[in-house]
This record gives sequence, C-alpha cells and structure tokens, in this order.
Amino acid sequence: MSNGSEGGHHPQHETPSQARIPSRTDRGALTRKTSKSNTGHRPKPPVVVPIDWEIPRKLLHSSIGFLTLYLYISHGSPRPVVVALGSALAIIAPADILRLNSPGFERAYEKCLGFLMRESEKKTANGVVWYIIGVIWVLSLYPIDIAVVSILILSWVDTAASTFGRLWGRLTPPLPPRVPLLGLPFAPRKSMAGFIAGTVTGALVAAGFWGWIGPVGNIDPTWTLGGGVAGTGVLGGWVGLSVVSLVTGLVSGVSEALGE
Repeated sequence: MSNGSEGGHHPQHETPSQARIPSRTDRGALTRKTSKSNTGHRPKPPVVVPIDWEIPRKLLHSSIGFLTLYLYISHGSPRPVVVALGSALAIIAPADILRLNSPGFERAYEKCLGFLMRESEKKTANGVVWYIIGVIWVLSLYPIDIAVVSILILSWVDTAASTFGRLWGRLTPPLPPRVPLLGLPFAPRKSMAGFIAGTVTGALVAAGFWGWIGPVGNIDPTWTLGGGVAGTGVLGGWVGLSVVSLVTGLVSGVSEALGE
C-alpha cells in the first residue's frame, strides 16, 4: 500500500550529489540582484543646511539703537561717536571698493565677513557703508533729539518689518506696485505685515522718545509734551504727540518698504 512518498520527487530529500548546481546565468542574475540590493540601501550623504545669518545681522543692527539710547540718557556727547564712526568708515569704504574691484580680495573678504552680508550686497556697496554715513549725517547736522530718533528708527524699524514680514507676510497681501492717487512706484516685493510692523514701530519710537525719554537728556528738545514745537507752541499736548507719532510712523513704514 502506497503512502504517496514512493515514486515522487521531493527536493527536501535530495542528497548533496542530487542538488542542482546553479548555472552561470543563475549566478549572474544573483550577482546583479545583490548589487542592486546593495545600491538601494546605500546611505545617502547628509544634507548640509546653510546657516541663516539674518537673525545675527538683525541683532547687530538693533544693538546700535540701544547704544544710542544709552549715550543719550547718560548725556554723552555725539562728537566721539561721529569721530569713531568716521574712522571706521575710512577703513570700511576703501575695503568695500577694493572688494568690488579685486576678485582675490573679494574672496578673502567674504570668507571672513560674508556671513554678515546679504546676497544682494555681494555685488554692490555694503549696506554698512550707507548705515554709517546716515548716522554720521544726522548726528552732525540735526538737533540731537531728532538725530537720536532717526537712529532708533533706522535701527529698529527695519528689524521689526523684516521679522514680522518673514513670520506673517505670506498671510497678508503684498504692497501695491504704485502709491494710490499719486501713482509713484512703491514696493510690491514687500508685505503688508512688514509695512504695518515698520509703521507701528516708528510711531512707538517717536511717542516713547518725545513723550518720556526726551526730557531725560541734557538738551532742549525740539518738541515737548507741554510746549509742542520749540519756540512756537504748535502741536503740544497729547494730540500733538499723536500727530507727530502718526506722521513719524508712516514715514518710517514707507521708507523701509522702499529699501532693500
């Protein structure tokens, strides 16, 4: 009586001599399969994410405002500041001209200081040059309180507009390409979020300085809460401060939007 095992072919019972020897074709297919398997599992090289230096740049940018405010409150003279900035400009400006005209020096310059520069500045004049010129200009030609407010706006409005624009600019519409009614070119590259942040910051700078900080300095401000514009009595009181702050804020927001 048969149990089904006789006469059948069962590979599991084959002796080593009976086992099928892989042909050359089989070995080649196995090699290709193994090669593809190894290639598929090869680890990918790590992705190097470039460091965003925008935040350190903005911190450095904003620190100038705090330094200016400290010098004003401590009754510091603007003359040493002008001399120091003028000396720095005498080094930075020639170096920037050399950078734009010498490829070798440009590589060395950007290797050391390139992280502080925007991409748009690498083929044009460094923004630091214009920053220093602006600070020297207001400290040399304007009353000290107006100069301080100008530097605070220069230092803080750009930082606020850039920060809020990066965070929430995609949620707000862009600015119009032209100024309504006037038809002058405006700033479609900038967002409404950044414009509002710059305007509010400029208004707060004016309100905070002339409302509270201005009288602390050892000067006669060009505007006071009690007397308005010095020598005229115009725009005094809280209404006057509101008007001055609103105008300062709008000018700050527009000027920042027109910049890079």
